[in-house]
Amino acid sequence: MCYCCADAQRTQQKEQKYACACIYKKKVVNLHPICIIIQFDSMKAVFYTYLQFVRAALRVQSTEYRVVSSEYRVQSSENEIGAVMALCEQQGTGPLVYTQLLSEESWLDAMEVPAPLRLRMKQICVHTMQQQAHLQLTLRRVWEACEQHGVYAVLMKGAGLAAYYPTPQQRSWGDIDIFVGAEQYHAACAAMRATFPNALRFDEELDHYKHYNLIADGVSIEVHRVSMGLQHPVDVRRYACMETIGMREAEEIGVDGLTVRVPEVTFNALMVMLHSWEHVLSQGASLRQLCDLVLLLHRRASDIDREQLERDLRGLALMDVWQVYMYILVKYLGLPQAEAPFYTHRCARRAEVLLIDMLEGRLGEEKSQGGKVVSNRWLRKWHTMRLRLRNARRIRSYSPSYARHMVATTWLHGLGRLFAKDRRWE
Repeated sequence: MCYCCADAQRTQQKEQKYACACIYKKKVVNLHPICIIIQFDSMKAVFYTYLQFVRAALRVQSTEYRVVSSEYRVQSSENEIGAVMALCEQQGTGPLVYTQLLSEESWLDAMEVPAPLRLRMKQICVHTMQQQAHLQLTLRRVWEACEQHGVYAVLMKGAGLAAYYPTPQQRSWGDIDIFVGAEQYHAACAAMRATFPNALRFDEELDHYKHYNLIADGVSIEVHRVSMGLQHPVDVRRYACMETIGMREAEEIGVDGLTVRVPEVTFNALMVMLHSWEHVLSQGASLRQLCDLVLLLHRRASDIDREQLERDLRGLALMDVWQVYMYILVKYLGLPQAEAPFYTHRCARRAEVLLIDMLEGRLGEEKSQGGKVVSNRWLRKWHTMRLRLRNARRIRSYSPSYARHMVATTWLHGLGRLFAKDRRWE
């Protein structure tokens, strides 16, 4: 069952018959999946079309993507194409999709994309290339500053993952994240302040448990003491051991002529998934993070240590979450099943619910305090604990096992942290 049908069953419109027009039930010969005529609910049609665009742009399948023959025609309105473009930009995949579409003008002709929308695609691609060039110059200054001050730095997240894309400009990234560890943290912060004396600095974050942030030439630079700000002390201690090994065994890659270090590939895969899951729990995730994981697994599948990855996932109670992600990557983003560690179809329903919520922008932790400003420190901590318990109830539809883990760790350690001087619990 496709995610469109699964979502239909979860709504109150069960009586409405969706033409289950996914390629799972339609027998179409020599028809490219990007050009399938979709005749069911308009919003879900936009989602499906968007996913096919992303799948084609990632190009992880061995089959060659060709334009369909002239006897087929995509029946899509200008409003639907505009909605797909809005979804591309909301999910952070605009440069990825637009670059692929502009390279296949016949696709745009078949879909009758109007000239103003084509112009917007080109403008976004050009803007992304200019932004990337500026970011690369800033990255070079950051890396040279670390080398001059003897700081062992590891490049994380988007800047390091762009190398796995068909062209690095297809992966937009707006900030620079470097990991230096606790021992070199203050030395790295001093190096950044010396390199960018006119930068907008947030010196109050020097003692932040996670990272120090400054903005230089319009670019946000984050110097990380820890790579992930996990919520619970048990997970923090376990992840710290994994982080130490993964960063110590960092690999060297070339980024626009600059040699940088990125996390070891097995730990990097775990960190990319965990980063996305952290956004699911807090401020909302986007499909761009799933695209990062697709390309990382596709290009480095043979280098993944599956035994180590399984130990790490089970240690953080994330195996169930990982399998949900793998189902989405395989079924909707085209990752070959052999390259998806621990793939299973048993989590199909939960994966489809997560994907729909992600595309509809319904993810994110509730942070409201009822319009009241809580000035008391202990009341703020108690309020945070209550929100996390509520958040655990919310994510049961994605991963019941992690929701139980979240409830257990919140109650076991939350009462102790209620009286601890820890900014993560305020």
